[in-house]
Amino acid sequence: MLLLASLCVASLVSVQALDNGLALTPPMGWLNWERFRCNIDCENFPNDCIREELFMQMADIIASEGYKDAGYEYVNIDDCWLAEERDANGRLQPDPDRFPSGIPALAKYIHGKGLKIGIYQDFGVKTCGGYPGSEFYMPVDAQTFADWQIDYVKFDGCNSDVRDFDEGYTVMSRFLNLTGRPMVFSCEWPDYQTRQGIEPNYTAIRSACNLWRNHDDIQDSWQSLLGIINFYGEDTYNFSSYAGPGGWNDPDMVIVGDFGLSYDQQRVQMAMWAIMASPMLMSVDLRHIRPESKALLQNRNVLSINQDPMGIQGKRIMEINPVQIWTRPISPKGTFAVAFLNPSEGGMPSTLSVVVDDLGLTNGSGYNVTETFDGVSMGTVKPGQNITISVNPEGVYLFTATPL
Repeated sequence: MLLLASLCVASLVSVQALDNGLALTPPMGWLNWERFRCNIDCENFPNDCIREELFMQMADIIASEGYKDAGYEYVNIDDCWLAEERDANGRLQPDPDRFPSGIPALAKYIHGKGLKIGIYQDFGVKTCGGYPGSEFYMPVDAQTFADWQIDYVKFDGCNSDVRDFDEGYTVMSRFLNLTGRPMVFSCEWPDYQTRQGIEPNYTAIRSACNLWRNHDDIQDSWQSLLGIINFYGEDTYNFSSYAGPGGWNDPDMVIVGDFGLSYDQQRVQMAMWAIMASPMLMSVDLRHIRPESKALLQNRNVLSINQDPMGIQGKRIMEINPVQIWTRPISPKGTFAVAFLNPSEGGMPSTLSVVVDDLGLTNGSGYNVTETFDGVSMGTVKPGQNITISVNPEGVYLFTATPL
């Protein structure tokens, strides 16, 4: 097998695959891919290409404009940062023209802002963008990232055999741990397997990864966003049950502030990523973001649901055509976050009335109910009573119910 060299090295040591104590709540930060892709044309697009200045500027804004205070801490580099060949010692190296200072210098700059740095690699021979991958080089790449003071590694799955993933991703996780440097490990493991009709082993995935993609890449559109939400609502293989402190299902980047979503649709992504306990990795040009989008990304009420320390992923519990109803248990004990999602294109809001017992709200003393985005009290409800909600088309109504 192609993994033989790495597996032989791994077999010489005995270490639990993932014992890093990281990502006890869903990671929050910024990732360039959805917004900036693999743009390496710095001559014609100097402000939008994948170069060290882009990540320094994003770090500056995250640190100075409220994002860091709201919990965003990672500045993550995706594909296309690499030179086309490894160095003479077989180690990865960045493109010398676009990253002339080197990755250690960039890491030092980002750390100096009180933030953390993430980087991208691929399980295969080549990355998705055609740059050197980690096949045959996993131990040296893991040590290289540690030497560079990396805090987060995204490990893609292009140009590889998905039948090797169960062993290979576990091996890379071990090599990262062996460096002694804490690094969040983000995997694409189940995503590639489900595309090939292979049922992912989520027990193994959780033991090796801090977060894992399991569906299509998000695009800058409502159709893409809704498709991901519906996939999570179907919850094939009950993957939601594997989420919790230290390991998270990853529905992909947050596209709030980009081009494709209306304001109501942006609220949908914020609400549903909170309900689904999803990593919050913004992919937006923070230098040019609308104030209303910035306010959504920094909404502390929504983020507190997302970051709830219990770490229970919410689920879709019912559909009352066309509205989907999702609930998530959160702290303090007995409290629920509830989302009414209206995916319809109709020209008027959908209004529905639901018995609170059907939402799982069964505390005999009742609940204080609070709308989340604006923090407005909705009063109290008790079992046996109805709660009536009006939801905009392609919109969401998010609230919390706290037991009295």
